[in-house]
Amino acid sequence: MMKNKTLRWLILFVLTVSITKMYAQQNTITNPTLSPMQQSLVNISALTAAGNLLQLKPQLNKGLDSGLTINEIKETLVQLYAYCGFPRSLNALNTFKVVLDERKAKGITDSIGKQIIVEDTSSDKYEQGRKVLEVLTKVSQSKPALGFGEFAPRIDAFLKEHLFADIFNSDVLSYQQRELVTISALASMPGVEPQLQAHITMGINTGITKMQLMEVFSLIEESINKTQADTARSVLSNFLINN
Repeated sequence: MMKNKTLRWLILFVLTVSITKMYAQQNTITNPTLSPMQQSLVNISALTAAGNLLQLKPQLNKGLDSGLTINEIKETLVQLYAYCGFPRSLNALNTFKVVLDERKAKGITDSIGKQIIVEDTSSDKYEQGRKVLEVLTKVSQSKPALGFGEFAPRIDAFLKEHLFADIFNSDVLSYQQRELVTISALASMPGVEPQLQAHITMGINTGITKMQLMEVFSLIEESINKTQADTARSVLSNFLINN
């Protein structure tokens, strides 16, 4: 057993080093795997999660300039409250309002985008959220969720009924965009590796590629710090070993 554990950690170390080298190489690639709008989603999400409003402001401008609509950014910042809390989400939304006011004063007209409409299409929101989670995970979801859901049923209800039903019910952002937002936020925060690994799986299930994840973590290194980026790379390496 000890040999198997040592071998597994050796493989993880080698894979992490290999991925880190690939990240370094990718920084020199002239054709990034993420579009300018996707890159903006990553940076906006990461800086919101980190609470860095000073750097967030220019990234919000850059996001609008890249083609993100006002409502896409609003929906991003609203979704993030579920991962980094109301204070940072509200601070980011207030910063975004300032950005829009300043751009309007300069004569810049930004696209509002698709209207944010959340319709109550289900009388059983728990079931609605459970089905969304099954789409994202490609795994049958028990009721309640095993472990934490059995221990604290209310948090399981909030997760299904609010996050994956109420919030995900708006189609202003696609599931893939939402997972890109979530992965970027989690990769920017310490101590949430299990959740990051779960959302890396969900992100790949929505079509995010491993190369795109590599670029996400390169952006995290630039906007947050190398420690967080390396932690995210290790989580990705662990995912690759087990899948």
